[in-house]
Amino acid sequence: MNNSEQIILFLVSLFANTFSAFSGGGAGLIQFPILLFLGLSFGVALATHKIASVALGIGAALRYLSGSVLDQKFVALMILFGLPGVILGASVILLVPDRFAEIALGVLIGGLSIYSIFKSELGQNYLPKNRDQTGLLLGGIVLFFLGVLNGSLTSGTGLFVTLWLVLWFGMDYQRAVAYTLIMVGFFWNGSGAITLGLLSEIRWDWLPALILGSFIGGYLGSHMALRFGSAWIKRAFEAVTLLISIRLLLGS
Repeated sequence: MNNSEQIILFLVSLFANTFSAFSGGGAGLIQFPILLFLGLSFGVALATHKIASVALGIGAALRYLSGSVLDQKFVALMILFGLPGVILGASVILLVPDRFAEIALGVLIGGLSIYSIFKSELGQNYLPKNRDQTGLLLGGIVLFFLGVLNGSLTSGTGLFVTLWLVLWFGMDYQRAVAYTLIMVGFFWNGSGAITLGLLSEIRWDWLPALILGSFIGGYLGSHMALRFGSAWIKRAFEAVTLLISIRLLLGS
């Protein structure tokens, strides 16, 4: 790639990942279609995007961990149940057509946005629930299936995790976004990237610009989320889910 194309990639990645880190997901809404537009095949674009997205998790972790400590119980839960799902999803996505899955995901994500809009108090307060053994198990099973989606699709799966943490475990949006960005952005996307990298090609020459934009965007978006709080994150979440739903339904 020439210098101008690298600059374009960096700016796209910076914008997409800043937006994603603030709202709790959705970097693939912008970044992944751009990779397709620039000529990469679906599998190569997906693997390249996943690797770049790991930098989003690192940038977010540096900002969040400087001011708070994640609950080790939820860290273990998201690794134990999520990672096998991610590896499974990444292993099968290259073998099946993706259009049907994109339409179904678009409908579901659109429903998430509408639900959040009409639930004005959703995710505004930290109200812990389902922390017993049964609640954690059921929550973990859903995280496994969300991991499958994360490994196989490109847009919106982090938003599902954010909303699930709010709905099932009673987190506020700010806390849920922190878990999503660090656990999904780093651990889940990292496992998906390794799996896809073994099964598909990666455009290594595109990665410096994408990784730099993802890292800086992850830090900036996380800083904005901590500064503006759950009310603004909720509105951003609703806007991103609507945009992703429309993009998925219309196609890449």
